[in-house]
Amino acid sequence: MHGQPYQPVPYRPSRMSADESLVRARELRERMDERRTVRMFAPDPVPEQVVLDAIAVANTAPSGAHQQPWTFVLVQDPEVRRRIREAAEEEERLSYSGRLGEEWLSALRPLGTDENKPHITDAPHLVVVFQQRFALRPDGSSYKHYYVDESVGIAVGMLITALHLSGLAALVHTPSPMRFLSEVLGRPRNEKAFAVIPVGYPAPDAVVPDLVRKTLDQVVVRV
Repeated sequence: MHGQPYQPVPYRPSRMSADESLVRARELRERMDERRTVRMFAPDPVPEQVVLDAIAVANTAPSGAHQQPWTFVLVQDPEVRRRIREAAEEEERLSYSGRLGEEWLSALRPLGTDENKPHITDAPHLVVVFQQRFALRPDGSSYKHYYVDESVGIAVGMLITALHLSGLAALVHTPSPMRFLSEVLGRPRNEKAFAVIPVGYPAPDAVVPDLVRKTLDQVVVRV
């Protein structure tokens, strides 16, 4: 698609009535307000197709120049997941022992997080998202991707929305640095790890931080 001429096609979606739009918007708002980041997962199996369908939803995200600069790696091998967890916990140990700095650690304290990351191996599915900083042609040459961070961020947001609406819980985990993920998963040189996302059902004894979201009035400015 890179370098192809502009070729428009008709777009004629059916138009929803204002009343139905109001109902759907309210229902979606209520459903999404129930979403919480979960760090305690049940081992119960989740159909792989549910996760694949959620990734397919993420793949519909808008992206800079429609370059879709993302790769979703579905990690199923228990040994590979063990290696990811060990490497992530080693990085987190360094971070929580001082690399983050007191201001960042203070911001994290209400979340109850630490260097232990059992969710990487406990959740029945693990999705590692990579951003493609540039594209590789079959001959090994490359060309630039645009608005990569923004594009992949939108796709991940759509992924966790789709997972929640499918009845699943997820966690967007970003161990820093994440270079080890490219090594463990054998990703090409144009890809950079963006997030580790465990997916599954919450454990029966799962707990989450007692947090309150900002109100609509706090985040909306009318001009």
